Amino acid sequence: MVYGNLTGLKQSQIKALERIVRRRIPPDQVISAELARYLTERSAEISRQLGIIVDRQGTVLYVIVGDDREIVIPDLTGYGLGRSGLRGLRCIHTHLKSESLSRDDLTDLALLRLDLMVALNVGERGLPGRVHYAHLLPPNPEGKSVEALSAPSIHQLDLEFQGFISSLENEMERKIGETFALSDKREKAILISVGPETRGELEDSLDELAELARTADVVVLDQVIQRSQRINPRYLMGEGKLKEVVIQALQKGATLLVFDQDLSPGQVRSISQLTEMKAIDRSQLILDIFARRAHTLDGKVQVELAQLKYILPRLTGKGTALSRLAGGIGGRGPGETKLESDRRRIRDRISRLEKQLQNLGKGRRQRRQRRQRADVPIVSIIGYTNAGKSTLLNALTQSQVFTEDLLFATLDTSTRRLRFPQEREVIITDTVGFIRKLPKSLLGAFKATLEELEDADLLLHVVDISNPRFEEQINAVERILQDLELDRIPRLRVFNKIDQVPAEEVSPLCRRFEAVPVSALERSSFIPLLEELQQRFWPGDDLGA
Repeated sequence: MVYGNLTGLKQSQIKALERIVRRRIPPDQVISAELARYLTERSAEISRQLGIIVDRQGTVLYVIVGDDREIVIPDLTGYGLGRSGLRGLRCIHTHLKSESLSRDDLTDLALLRLDLMVALNVGERGLPGRVHYAHLLPPNPEGKSVEALSAPSIHQLDLEFQGFISSLENEMERKIGETFALSDKREKAILISVGPETRGELEDSLDELAELARTADVVVLDQVIQRSQRINPRYLMGEGKLKEVVIQALQKGATLLVFDQDLSPGQVRSISQLTEMKAIDRSQLILDIFARRAHTLDGKVQVELAQLKYILPRLTGKGTALSRLAGGIGGRGPGETKLESDRRRIRDRISRLEKQLQNLGKGRRQRRQRRQRADVPIVSIIGYTNAGKSTLLNALTQSQVFTEDLLFATLDTSTRRLRFPQEREVIITDTVGFIRKLPKSLLGAFKATLEELEDADLLLHVVDISNPRFEEQINAVERILQDLELDRIPRLRVFNKIDQVPAEEVSPLCRRFEAVPVSALERSSFIPLLEELQQRFWPGDDLGA
C-alpha cells in the first residue's frame, strides 16, 4: 500500500508508486539494482523522499511518500519481534541531497528494531548514488547499539542479506542468552527513577523497586537513574534520554519499563507512543502484587476496586497506549478484561464493588463489636513490608499464616488469639505492610485493614533492625500513620531479626529507639515482649503466674 504525503501528486505518479508494491526482491539481496533505480528516479521526479518497508521474503509491504527532508514510517506494531529482538523488516528510502543516514534514521532503526536502515542517494538524472546503511548490534561492552556503513554504489553493496541477517540474529540471541534464558517467559524490566533527590536516595528507592519487581516475578535487567530538578511533563525524563534508555532496553531484550515515580495518564500515553514496550509505574506494580496476594473475598474486591480506579483516568484517548498495558505485569486481575471497556461500564463496576464492600464491612463491624463486648484487648501488628510481621504472629500464637521473603507476601488481614497466664488473652491482627511512596488511594482501597487498625488498643510496630535503612522505614511508617490519623493510638516498637545484627549493637539501638528486641525465629527471645504487653494491659500481673 502507498502511505504518506500524497498531496499534489498526479494520478499517474501515484499509479507508478502503487506498482512498486508488486515488486519482489531476491531474498539474498538488500534491494535489486533495478528497484533502486526505479525508486531514485521516482523520487527525483516528485522531489520527495520515497521509502519502502520490505520483509525477509523480499515482499514490499509499504511504499512511503515523504517530503524533501524525511519520511514517516507507518505503525509496524502488527509485526512482532523475534527471539533476537529484530522485527524482520527493513526500511529502504531515498535521500535527495546526497546526505548520509540522519540521527532520526538511526533512532528509527533502533526503536523499531529493523533489520536494516538503508538510504539511497539520488544522483544526477535521478540515478542511484552512494548507499548508506546501518544495522543493530548485539549487547557489547562499548554500549554501541548501531553500526553505520556505506558503499559507493548499489552495484558495490557487497552484502549477502540472508547470510548476514542470520549471523546477526544468532549473535544477538547468544548475547541475550548470557543474561537470561530465552525460554524464560517472565517480563524483563528496566527500572527507571527520575527526581531531584540525591543519588543515594534515588538508589535506595530503586533498590526497593527492584524488590517489588522480584515479588512480582519480574526479571530486572538494569536500573537507570536521572537526577533532574525539573520533571518533564510529557515523558518524566527528557525525550532524548528516554529514547536512549528504550534503545538500550530493547538491545538487552527488555519487555517492560518500570518507573519509580507515578506516571500521569498523559505520560503513559506519550511513552507508549514512543515505544511498544509496556510502561508502568510503582503504583501499578504494587497493584499487580496486591492482585496476586489477595485471597479473601474482602481482599479481592478491594484490589479490583483499586485497579479500576487507577485505570479509569487512563482510558482517555485510548488506543495502542492502553492495549499495551493489558495482561502481564500491571494488567493482572481486572486489567486483563476491563482495560478496553468504556468509562461508563467501569464506573458501573466501581459502584457495584463499593456497595459490595459496604456489605462486607457490616460483617466486619459485627465481628469487631463482639470482640469489644468481650473486653479483650486488640493488638495490631504494623510495620514496613517484609519486616517479619507474619512470622512474628505465627511464632507468638503458634499459627500458620503464610510467610515468604517477599514484599507484601501477606495482604489479607489475619486475626489470632494470644493467651496469657490467669486466663488472660489478647487478639492480635496482622495487617498489610507499609512502604515508601505508597499512594493514599492504594491505602484507601484496603479499608478492612485500616478499620482493624482503628479499633486497636495497641499498635505493635515491627521493624527489621537488620535492614541498613531501618530508620527510614520507621519514619515512613510513622508518616503513613499520621496521614491515616492513627498516630493517636499507643504504639510499642519491636526490633525484629536481632539474630542478624551484632549482639553488642542491639541494646544501644533499643535504648535509643525505645524498642523491645526479638527474633521471630527464636521463641526464647519473646519474654521481654510478652512482659511488656502484660504490663500494658494488666499492670502488676506476674507473667509466670
